[in-house]
Amino acid sequence: MNQVWEVFWRFLLLGCTSFGGPAAHLGYFQKTFVQENKWIDQEAYARLISLSQFLPGPGSSQVGFALGLRRAGLAGGIAAFLGFTLPSFLILYFLAVMNIQGEDSIITAVVHGLKLLAVVIVADAVLNMQRSFCKETSALYIAIFTAVALLLAPGLWTQMSILLLAAGAGILLYKGEIKTIEKPIKANKLPLITFLVLFLLLPLLAMMSDWAALFSAFYQAGSLVFGGGHVVLPLLQQSIGEAISPDRFILGYAAAQAIPGPMFTLATFLGADMMENLPLLGAIIATLGVFLPGFLLILSLQGAWESLAHQSKVAGAVWGINAAVVGLLLAALYQPVFISTVSSPADMAAVIIGFFILQRFKPPILLLVAGFALMGILLR
Repeated sequence: MNQVWEVFWRFLLLGCTSFGGPAAHLGYFQKTFVQENKWIDQEAYARLISLSQFLPGPGSSQVGFALGLRRAGLAGGIAAFLGFTLPSFLILYFLAVMNIQGEDSIITAVVHGLKLLAVVIVADAVLNMQRSFCKETSALYIAIFTAVALLLAPGLWTQMSILLLAAGAGILLYKGEIKTIEKPIKANKLPLITFLVLFLLLPLLAMMSDWAALFSAFYQAGSLVFGGGHVVLPLLQQSIGEAISPDRFILGYAAAQAIPGPMFTLATFLGADMMENLPLLGAIIATLGVFLPGFLLILSLQGAWESLAHQSKVAGAVWGINAAVVGLLLAALYQPVFISTVSSPADMAAVIIGFFILQRFKPPILLLVAGFALMGILLR
């Protein structure tokens, strides 16, 4: 239980401070759990990222769930999800039920400062992962090709195609040492079966009650979305239809981008708004619905992915994917993290100063958060 509690409060802290979207979240996780607390080594962390890129669902939350799972079992995975999601859940729930609109200048300034910190964190993650996974020239070429392709033709199909090409290139080019494992791990069939049964059965149950219909709509969206929070938007619009006004939908989406934590908690706002008589229950059902499919897939496939990664051809494919992930994060550093945040020379100066301080002195994350929050107020 001590480990479960540790997982919860560390992810709760990250849920309160992780601005900047999925790429920034992966940077925060890398700094907190790879560099500082050493819960996982760089190679295993990269394998989790590569697995999350191939599965539907919220990528950064899936990585967080997997980290909790490795640290303290299923209870640890649930604790990681609760801690990381709770702050954004509460903010979006109260935004929905209190009908809060408008902006507070101080809060806006603090949020802007923390978004600048997200630029620094993602840049640091790109640099550290480049050092680990692009030691060979061929790996560096894969990373650069990935970044250029995603910058010139951003989109889910580009990302999936590049990852497949990188896997193929890795099989052909990888010359590194293959670590063997004594006991291969098979996929856990029960979560996978649960995922498939719910996916097929929920649309039928949706005809029987409003609650089942609500859960089904968000579960289907979470089962089919690849590419992170921004991609879930059209799926949710299609699933919900006319159950919520376009203005309220856009308000919830804008709020989900402006707060820390996973963007998939847009479901919290929508669920509360759609069930006005019991908004808290609606928020919980919608949130669980959109997150559950990705977590079931991680629970089923994480161990098997780790075992497969120690086979020669798969190890080569993972090597290529790891190099591509560096390029993917590099592209994400520019779009959406950099261009949505840095809008003035003063912003750029703050990023440069923050990056130098992080590289030179490696301060604790809380000190960085406080410093950039203050910097946001001063820049305002």
